[in-house]
Amino acid sequence: MKTLLLALCTFCSLLSFSQNLKPEFDKEEYIQIMRMTSRFGDSTFYKNIPEPIGFKRAYRSPVMGLDNLWDLWISDQGYAVINVRGTTSKTISWLENFYAAMVPAQGEIQVKPDKIFKYQLARDPKAAVHPGWLIGLASIADDVVLKIDSCYGAGIREFILTGHSQGGAINYLLTAHLFDLQSKGMIGSDVRFKSICSAAPKPGNLHFAYDYEDRTKGGWCMAVVNSADWVPEVPITIQTLNDFNPTNPFSNAEGTIKKQKKMTRLVMRKIYNDLNGATQDAHETYKEILGEKTFPLIQKELPFYEMPEFIDGGNYSRVGPFVILRADEEYFKKYPESTTNNFIHHMMAPYIFLAERYQH
Repeated sequence: MKTLLLALCTFCSLLSFSQNLKPEFDKEEYIQIMRMTSRFGDSTFYKNIPEPIGFKRAYRSPVMGLDNLWDLWISDQGYAVINVRGTTSKTISWLENFYAAMVPAQGEIQVKPDKIFKYQLARDPKAAVHPGWLIGLASIADDVVLKIDSCYGAGIREFILTGHSQGGAINYLLTAHLFDLQSKGMIGSDVRFKSICSAAPKPGNLHFAYDYEDRTKGGWCMAVVNSADWVPEVPITIQTLNDFNPTNPFSNAEGTIKKQKKMTRLVMRKIYNDLNGATQDAHETYKEILGEKTFPLIQKELPFYEMPEFIDGGNYSRVGPFVILRADEEYFKKYPESTTNNFIHHMMAPYIFLAERYQH
């Protein structure tokens, strides 16, 4: 495998000094990525999906973390694709998704006995991310950077970063991590990253979304969503009054209520307490079940991982910019709504079907 990687990178070094990637959604490029993604499964999984055209897989990582894995593909046009695998059938892979009580987007964690992973996925100290997918990032990040360095040494300067489903969620964090490393001079300034998060769930809170979209602006990063797919709608969002920016009409609600006449004051206080209490209670339940109670199951798989400090928030947000593959009448004839197949709209085939029909 190392020999194949070296040969492909050396060949592509002759092609890589001209820009091949464009800062826009390219449906043909995306279809090839979906074909690559299908190859994470066995032949029964991708039997109706053709081989990617113009790409060779140069590397498949070992399984790491919570059943995480990634592939490196080399294009005959002189760029590379880093593709992160999504959820597998293993319980621990699903636990990675359910481990969803938020943690800060800056810090460090230990998932290997000899390695502490330090990260700054956003410049905003209020930014927070999903801890399960953060473990996925921490597990693969060093390996990804090593292969980027190898490709760079062979002349490759352009990389597509991608992943579908859980892989797309991890790819949000990987993209943020690589942009951060590049801003600190740890990756060459002449390296171009194009990030395509496919069918990805929400990776962090609104402050993470703001920071990510600002840092990656310019058309080089995008999220691709089938409008019929439920996965981009999760994790469940719980917004409390603490999630607002400091200047907001709720910050001095008690003072405003006290100025009202008696009956108005009683009604307003009742409404305010009910709404605030309900969201706070929901968040505490969220943090307990999807954080504190899930943690021991994660630690059983990763003994060196310690419980993080979960933040007081669960305001998961969509992170764009978005390319919407609109499910229409023709689509639903081929992929009808189902009460028995929850993933009918989430797999590669329906995404490819809509991408082939996509028009700007």
